[in-house]
Amino acid sequence: MAVPFYRHSLTAEAAARIAEVLASPFLTTGPHCARVEEKLCGFFGVNHAKMTSSWTQGAVATLLAYGIGPDDEVIVPAMTFAATANVVRLVGATPVFVDVDPSTLLINRGLVAAALTPRTRAVIPVHLYGQMVDVPALRKVLPPSVRIIEDAAHCFEGSLFGRRPGQDGDAAIFSFYATKNVTCGEGGAVITNDPDLAKLLTQTVLHGMSAGAAQRFQGGTYKHWDIDRLGTKANLPDLLAVLLEPQISTVEERLVKREALSLRYENALAGTPFTWPTIAQGAVSARHLFPIHVPGNRRDAVLYALGQAGIGATVNYRSVPSLTYYRSTVEAPVVPVSQAWGEGTLSLPLFPDLREDEQDEVLAVLLAQAEAMRGTRPELSTAAS
Repeated sequence: MAVPFYRHSLTAEAAARIAEVLASPFLTTGPHCARVEEKLCGFFGVNHAKMTSSWTQGAVATLLAYGIGPDDEVIVPAMTFAATANVVRLVGATPVFVDVDPSTLLINRGLVAAALTPRTRAVIPVHLYGQMVDVPALRKVLPPSVRIIEDAAHCFEGSLFGRRPGQDGDAAIFSFYATKNVTCGEGGAVITNDPDLAKLLTQTVLHGMSAGAAQRFQGGTYKHWDIDRLGTKANLPDLLAVLLEPQISTVEERLVKREALSLRYENALAGTPFTWPTIAQGAVSARHLFPIHVPGNRRDAVLYALGQAGIGATVNYRSVPSLTYYRSTVEAPVVPVSQAWGEGTLSLPLFPDLREDEQDEVLAVLLAQAEAMRGTRPELSTAAS
């Protein structure tokens, strides 16, 4: 039985919502974006939200709004998707990589404190795989001038001690990419309690313009606009935003299913050589991904076996400093935890309507591989080398 890595749950009702936008004057950013922004503020308990075309462009717009650029440093974890570091490069600043906690794989606060310099302008903690970094604890090791920009691409419905992304950082940035827990195919959002940042984001998401399309024609009369500061093109169209509103209302219902599937993986794989990140006390993980670590340089052999069985699996992630671009542009950091995890990790199918018989197919392959690893079959070792 073929099992996909991901299967979205958008239905014909989504097509009807898109048709509603097509029948309106606004295909680009308009009233539907405004409604989703209001919904985000309510869900996360924050004062401001700005829809963006992606996590990446939302992060670029946020860094530009804070005036971060050449000669500045931004601390990022070595275990994350490359975009977390790329956005720092895109605004001309320098990413400073630090290692992660070996249990949770979240950014190591002690190493953040040790990496601070007079050039440090921000830290981007990553709520990896759906589990939140302890932002108040991170804040305690930082000087007041250093911003905390949360990478919440994996963590829409996650929380820690009852606190959600964006409530304790200076900003939190989300992704609505195709495989995310809340999706419109491509998209993102920035949330914040900082009114000054919110005001600047209205410009930096749209070239730095002083007025968007809706504002330029507000009241039926054209209003001139200006460029007050440098910006990017990061606004989300209503055509995509219209897909998000009903998903926000039901995301916690889907989390129940994600949690049950994750626990089923954990129970079935207990006692095997495979390991996975620990969920810290007080944390509610969004369970965006279910990653495992395969020891003994055998990750690729297990990936191959899954692929041969028609099962979708991927790697989230190799450590960013190990990627070719960063190997050639930054001094190699000492990040042994990120390096080891990146060399052995793979992610299993996890989505709310994954059926038990499909999950059983995944588990059957993994358990067979685990048994082979215990026996250290020569052919397995050869395939992994």
